[in-house]
Amino acid sequence: MRKSRPLCLYLSKSTPATMQRLYALALLSWCSAQVQAKAVFAHFMVGNSAEFSDKEWKNDIQLAQNAHIDGFALNMAHNEMLPATLDKAFEQAEDLDFKLFFSFDYAGNGSWPKQDTIDLMNKYKDHPAYYKYDSKPFMSTFEGATSKDWPDIKKQTDSFFIPDFSSIGPEAAANRTYVDGLFSWAAWPNGPTRMKTSADDAYRHALNGRPYMMPVSPWFYTNMPGFDKNWVWAGDNLWYDRWEEVISFQPEFVQIISWNDYGESHYIGPLHKDGYEAFNRGEAPFNYANNMPHDGWRTFLPYVVDQYKNPNSTIPIKEENVVTWYRLHPASACTTGGTTGNSESQGQVEYKPSEIVHDRIMYSALLNSTADVTVSIGKTKVTGSWDNTPKDGKGIYHGSVPFTQSGEVKVSISRGDKEIASISGEHITSECPKEEKGFQNYNAWVGTSGADGTVAPSTAMCLFSLGTVTFILAREMIML
Repeated sequence: MRKSRPLCLYLSKSTPATMQRLYALALLSWCSAQVQAKAVFAHFMVGNSAEFSDKEWKNDIQLAQNAHIDGFALNMAHNEMLPATLDKAFEQAEDLDFKLFFSFDYAGNGSWPKQDTIDLMNKYKDHPAYYKYDSKPFMSTFEGATSKDWPDIKKQTDSFFIPDFSSIGPEAAANRTYVDGLFSWAAWPNGPTRMKTSADDAYRHALNGRPYMMPVSPWFYTNMPGFDKNWVWAGDNLWYDRWEEVISFQPEFVQIISWNDYGESHYIGPLHKDGYEAFNRGEAPFNYANNMPHDGWRTFLPYVVDQYKNPNSTIPIKEENVVTWYRLHPASACTTGGTTGNSESQGQVEYKPSEIVHDRIMYSALLNSTADVTVSIGKTKVTGSWDNTPKDGKGIYHGSVPFTQSGEVKVSISRGDKEIASISGEHITSECPKEEKGFQNYNAWVGTSGADGTVAPSTAMCLFSLGTVTFILAREMIML
């Protein structure tokens, strides 16, 4: 039997504006009645936004939208209910047509009082910016599996409940009758291996058709003795690997861990110096997020998010680009600061950090066809290669080279004599900064050849996949 090919309707900037709007409104209305679209969220630590202004909320939301992120999962421990900042967040989200939902943190400061959870949900659930699924307000958690309050909370808020109960495993969590779906926190490899989907497979099997929210994270390093946290997980190739898995696995939802959790080094949002308070509370020996931007990890999100949402469509590449990430010091240069690879507290076998993260410069490039990669470290130039290539030659190429010397890093992509894109990155040095107390900073420095950390979206963009029918609308059409 022949497979049906997607039918695509292209409307570009050359289509009259009035017709664009009419087509957009008609198709969006029809499509929303037909299907609940896939969605990509970013985990947002509300406690790190206590001092946010309206302008800062607006800027972060716009950056997320540029990356094709649909909304923020607002993580809050019980003592982090910040009415002023929540009101600002919902006001800006409504103005920008962005979505928010609550992820109640039951691990940070213990369980929430039941009535507080109910009251907060009921206060915001009908807000235009609050995300709904199946016409119900979406509600999630970080842990909370031991609480017996959820059936009543769900009933009194009429919520669609998709918690993270990772501590009890997928089978036990899925057996809770009040659970509508599950979110997993298993976003990092266990040990010196690359990421696999074994945990995701277990959740899909346990859920038996109910929705699954798949976790995606670029990195993990934390050194906060005050919170009994000091380990690093394998992340060298994780950002590339995980999105390839998302596109193949096709979960109902994706949650990026995280937008702004600086204390665990997996932020993809901008650095906010007024969001570093956790380093003090966690008694961190130094601030390992300061001057370590991760904006570059958003560069290819428009491409991979659109590919995830439209797996049978060819996503146009408007601008070829390159991203690089690496640590700033060789593993042998600084002391570990007591950091382990993996953590016994997580029920894992521990390794030396140098067995988990390696002295390598990673790079990914979004290309219409293959190209050459060159990496310079100081005066040494190395011809790179691609460890992973897209099957049709068009898409994301990924590779890495080792570093054994110090100096400024430059990553260049070229075809023949023409340079396509390049990055001049932060220096690698064997000198350990005094402000870091001679400890190794296992966080990554991330750079991109893109102007603001996000490649400009293509003129045409797939918004809906309905069986064999895919509608591709110009992004500008819906900016009414």
